[in-house]
Amino acid sequence: MKHHSFALTPPMGWNSWDCYGASVDEAEVRGNAEYMAHYLKPYGWEYVVVDIQWYEPEANSSQYRPFVPLETDAYSRLIPAENRFPSSAGGKGFKPLADYVHGLGLKFGIHIMRGIPRQAVHSAMPILGSIVSARDIAHTNSICPWNTDMYGVDASKEGAQAYYDSLFQMYAEWGVDYVKVDDIADSRLYGYHLDEVELIRQAIDRCGRDMVLSLSPGPAHLDKAEHLIRHANLWRITDDYWDHWHLLRDMFDRCEKWAPYVGPGHWPDCDMLPLGHLGIRSVDGGGDRFTRFTRDEQITMMTLWSIFRSPLMFGGELRDNDEWTLSLLTNEEVLYLHRYGTGGKLVKSEGEMRIWSSHDVKGQEYVAVFNLGEESLSSRIDLALIGSTANSFLKARDLWRCNEIEINSGSVYVTLPPHGSILLKLYESD
Repeated sequence: MKHHSFALTPPMGWNSWDCYGASVDEAEVRGNAEYMAHYLKPYGWEYVVVDIQWYEPEANSSQYRPFVPLETDAYSRLIPAENRFPSSAGGKGFKPLADYVHGLGLKFGIHIMRGIPRQAVHSAMPILGSIVSARDIAHTNSICPWNTDMYGVDASKEGAQAYYDSLFQMYAEWGVDYVKVDDIADSRLYGYHLDEVELIRQAIDRCGRDMVLSLSPGPAHLDKAEHLIRHANLWRITDDYWDHWHLLRDMFDRCEKWAPYVGPGHWPDCDMLPLGHLGIRSVDGGGDRFTRFTRDEQITMMTLWSIFRSPLMFGGELRDNDEWTLSLLTNEEVLYLHRYGTGGKLVKSEGEMRIWSSHDVKGQEYVAVFNLGEESLSSRIDLALIGSTANSFLKARDLWRCNEIEINSGSVYVTLPPHGSILLKLYESD
């Protein structure tokens, strides 16, 4: 599938939602892009993603203002609000901002809601490349329960594909590299909108530009896995994820179920990393703060995301990172596993302990041991459990603490704090 080549390794980048909600502006996007180019680009971080409601002039937090006027062009398509994105003035759209991000050696992404703007439907605005209007293709009973911006698109109607084609042609002209489509992928609560996923896939294929396709929110259902793989590059396996231990603990079960579907170009997505300075203009998840995760929990999250190979999208204000937070994002050995590991899976679940294994193209093996409990955990880990040819010549390296771990009789002894973890690389000595 051609679109798999757009994301052969899990995407890594920054998304504006966790720190700015719907209200991010151009200066903030540029500032975070500059930080990424300077500090993170050498480690593989590359996407800068503007999240929801960049077309809403008065957005000021993560709380949506219902039924407010949105910025559109003459063909029912949402465009950036000029007061928030001044470089878009004069019909330029996101092209100047995308050009700036590309000039830093990075890639540019946007969030969109599935469907067509309600105001375009109510005004029967035209659709580029079609004789029908927005009113003719709208599925007015298909609405998002948490945002009033859009109606769904009825894929059976003439003009439905033309509308999505016109959207993605515009995004291609802007220079968009990554599109996160929302209100489309949750089978449980909001519905998996299979027909609109297929319209979007076809529109991207026709637009002439490689664009990574991300589907939200979650949780996606396993019975849709093959359809997701055929049409998207990543899809959320959870609803919005924040810095609460119970949400991180729950992710272990989700990752176990989705591990068989991880592969080049198709990535089950654990959602953004709520690290660093969060909630600057947000009413969700706890307001303006630094992450509530302890340092042990932060390492546990980064370890699970890396051995499972979830996309890594940092959610905090990058420019406020301290040395600790930056160190989590620039550990070359951990990021190597994230990019080039394969076969990540749960190999043991016992009480509050979880053990995952993986390996890489060099034949090196990895083992991650997690303590999900509220008490310290000590255990001897038999390396044969993960298929290792454990012998006296095998070495183990703790990738977060950057030291060697003693191996005795084919096993390692670990002591982990509550919610803590260790990530080991196993290899034979020279």
